[in-house]
This record gives sequence, C-alpha cells and structure tokens, in this order.
Amino acid sequence: QYLKGEESSLEVLITRHKQRIYSFIYSKVLDRDVTEDIFQDTFIKVIRTLRRGKYNEEGKFLPWVMRIAHNLVIDHFRRNKRMPKFSSSNSDFDIFDVISNGQESTENEMISLQVQQDVKKLIEELPDDQKEVLIMRMYKDMSFKEIAESTDVSINTALGRMRYALINLRKVIDKHNIILTN
Repeated sequence: QYLKGEESSLEVLITRHKQRIYSFIYSKVLDRDVTEDIFQDTFIKVIRTLRRGKYNEEGKFLPWVMRIAHNLVIDHFRRNKRMPKFSSSNSDFDIFDVISNGQESTENEMISLQVQQDVKKLIEELPDDQKEVLIMRMYKDMSFKEIAESTDVSINTALGRMRYALINLRKVIDKHNIILTN
C-alpha cells in the first residue's frame, strides 16, 4: 500500500513494530541517543529499499527490518570499536594504553559461555535431522553443499532443514522468553 502512494500505511507498520525494534537496538547499544539514530537509519533504509522495489513481500516484514537494524548495530560497533592505530613517530608507546585490564573480557567470557550453554540446550530440543544440519553449518562451518553430500540429501533439503531448525529455535526462544545476547 505504501508503494501505491498511501504514506500512512508505513506509519502503521512503524507504529506496530516500533517497540520491538527499538528495544532490540537498545539492548545492543545501551544508549538512547545511539538507539534513536540507528532506529531512524533503519527506517530510512526500509523506505529506500521499498521505493527501489527491492523488497519481496513474503509476510516477513518484521524479521527483515530486524535484520536491517541488526546490521546497522554491527556497523555502529565497527565504526566505534576499531583497534587503536599506532604511530611510529611516537616513541612513548606503552602497551598498557591499548590493552584492557581483563575485567571486561572476563565478564564477556562468562556471558558468552552462558549463552553458548543456553543455545546448546535449545539445539537439543530440535528434531535430529534439523539438529544435524545446524551443527554442521554453525559449529563445523560446512557449506550446504558439503552438508548435502555428508547427509546424502539434496542441497535444497539441507537448506530446508536449516531453515526449519532456525524457525523452531525462534519458537522455543519466544515460548520461554529467553534472551540470548552478550
């Protein structure tokens, strides 16, 4: 409807999904100003993509917008968390100026370990064929062609099993209100 000139239809979508998208972004960046910026950038990208006719309507608007927001969050961290640059002209280099004291990394390691344990428990709830494909893809870094050959199925079957595994994981996560972030 938006593409047919009905501007208010986009407003309805934004209003409908604002809280979920905004909360997702905020949970990653923990800064209201940055969240507002990324939220606005997300919908600028949505509008541009819609106007170019690049969006395929498959009833998956929210996951598509969440993926855009996710990518913009990653871009934000890449821009702001770059490794320090070293200048060879500065002879007063001190390694302790560029490394952390370890406290933050220990906390991040603990959170990451907990998330990994939670994900393993979730994976155990999947049907065996979906679990097998997911493990091969995510933990063994196998291509779908390699997975298909290894499991003696077509590539499309391997892709389908992966898709259903992710769908089922999302259902379990939503059902139990699990938050997997670090």
